[in-house]
Amino acid sequence: MSQQTLDNVFQEWQSNEALAEQMIPLVGRLYRQHNVVATMYGRSLINQSVIRILKDHRFVRKIEGTELSVEDTYPIVKTLCELNLGPAHVDVGKLAVMLKRQGGGDVETFLRKELHQIVDGYQPGASKGEPKDVVLYGFGRIGRLLARVLIEKAGGGNLLQLRAIVVRGRGDVAKDLEKRASLLRRDSVHGPFEGTIAVDAEMRTLTVNGNVVQVIYADNPSDIDYTDYGINNAVVVDNTGIWRDEAGLGQHVACQGASKALLTAPGKGDIKNIVYGINHESISEQDRIVSAASCTTNAIVPVLKALNDEYGVVNGHVETVHAYTNDQNLIDNYHKGDRRGRSAALNMVLTETGAAKAVAKALPELEGKLTGNAIRVPIPNVSMAILNLTLDKTTDVDALNDYLRRMSIDSAYQKQIDFVDSPEVVSSDFVGNRHAGIVDAKATIANGHHAVVYVWYDNEFGYSCQVIRILQQMSNVSFLKLPHQAS
Repeated sequence: MSQQTLDNVFQEWQSNEALAEQMIPLVGRLYRQHNVVATMYGRSLINQSVIRILKDHRFVRKIEGTELSVEDTYPIVKTLCELNLGPAHVDVGKLAVMLKRQGGGDVETFLRKELHQIVDGYQPGASKGEPKDVVLYGFGRIGRLLARVLIEKAGGGNLLQLRAIVVRGRGDVAKDLEKRASLLRRDSVHGPFEGTIAVDAEMRTLTVNGNVVQVIYADNPSDIDYTDYGINNAVVVDNTGIWRDEAGLGQHVACQGASKALLTAPGKGDIKNIVYGINHESISEQDRIVSAASCTTNAIVPVLKALNDEYGVVNGHVETVHAYTNDQNLIDNYHKGDRRGRSAALNMVLTETGAAKAVAKALPELEGKLTGNAIRVPIPNVSMAILNLTLDKTTDVDALNDYLRRMSIDSAYQKQIDFVDSPEVVSSDFVGNRHAGIVDAKATIANGHHAVVYVWYDNEFGYSCQVIRILQQMSNVSFLKLPHQAS
């Protein structure tokens, strides 16, 4: 390869970097002024680095077979800023591919046609909807990740306002607040928080990227009157798992200033267990208490739904290889659960999982068709579900993978099902993935009526994103997604 060729390749890279740098403030303006969320095949472009934007463009080639560069998308983003758009989620990547496939043309004319529902839809000063107060009851692993996502989405018309977190009482409030701020600021698995956090010990608040969040100390829900803090009609997200039935969780909705409760664990009794993307539309205004099910249930149900719709699931077994969790012991000690008392950092621990049975609460058509077990392994995050299935229709590896790839790109499950086709991926590659589950195509086995599908999932962050989606549904926060061909 000549030096001239090498120089040309590097100059092209620099040119793409420059365009990506110019794109960043335009994406930010669309988001903050117009509540337009720009995405690249479902991946948000908001607050992303230059390198992240370039990698997302590269990702399109893998799933569409079409090379996409910033030269293709920058004119689209620039024109979007000139069309006075109303609120929506706009997939810039899919628009760019559509434009290329039709042979190009005038960008503005193309966008006015594809986005006609929101062109000139911006009304300065107009209400974007009724903001919804959110309270996080508990501030552990899931609670802190929910706080990160809620803060990240604030300011763009998301309408969900993190108003307070509730924790158990501590003696030294100033020291306690600093500790909780530090845990939010730094995370050994998910890395540093993107932003600033200030502590006000006197007011008992954390100011996170400009959002003032009240810290409420209480040992029981009944001790709290949220209206004392200016909080009204709030959704209380219970991250403790202490109460899982209607009687226990009903304590939250009985509080002054609270109207609904969302449990980040499987619910018991008649509580609806919701997997967003599957049965979230069953949530009604009358549902005051809802469960977000478990991380494993969220990971496997969308894939099972897709497979059952296309091939029919006769029966199967779900084996979960799960990261250890905080309820296990670091070293051998007494534990009320079988085997969980043994050292989590030193052992694979065989244990039970209710995920297989819980599938039926979101997919009644699979009731009684699945069994399940779990193996806890010595890693802190990212798990895998192995779906060993008997199908009604025959298939092979290529057909099954192609179907699941299409489901991850152009289906109602785009936010739930991701797809990877690399021979080198391992668990740490999926830390921070926002999908409920990621199909590993290289591991797929399919022959006739038998199929084995491997599904990775970030059991902390991916699950937290599903919880936020349910929270939006409960709060009547919805977004038009364009172009319609990308739905």
